[in-house]
Amino acid sequence: MPAHYAFSETWELPLSPEAVREVLVDLERYPGWWPQVRAVAKLGDDDALLVCRSALPYDLEIALHAVSRDLPTLEVRIGGDLDGFARWTLTPARSGSRMVFEQEVDVRGLLGLASVALRPVLAWNHRQMMLGCRQGLVAAVGAV
Repeated sequence: MPAHYAFSETWELPLSPEAVREVLVDLERYPGWWPQVRAVAKLGDDDALLVCRSALPYDLEIALHAVSRDLPTLEVRIGGDLDGFARWTLTPARSGSRMVFEQEVDVRGLLGLASVALRPVLAWNHRQMMLGCRQGLVAAVGAV
């Protein structure tokens, strides 16, 4: 039986939704600004393979398929070590933009079995990854 995870984050960013979108849809550049994304291989116009490692010494291989690249909602279907989706919803705000991140995934195999006992550790690991995302995203958009 797979382990199910649901994550969400809401950020206010001093950046326009359009500027944030431009960085988020350019997957091949993720390793340059998101420290936990170690490698990206473009597999086609709508598909890519990411290798991610957060604080724990374990690489995740994640296959992404673009579902939507248009504002306000950017969404990918996730396969590989995880199965589910990730979604960014970007709307204008006084500070620049409001970004809501939502992810729901099932974890199968050995990682799925281990995640039953390690759920708090894996949730913490995900928070570390998203902290790296937020910090790197602000820097990357500011550099564009």
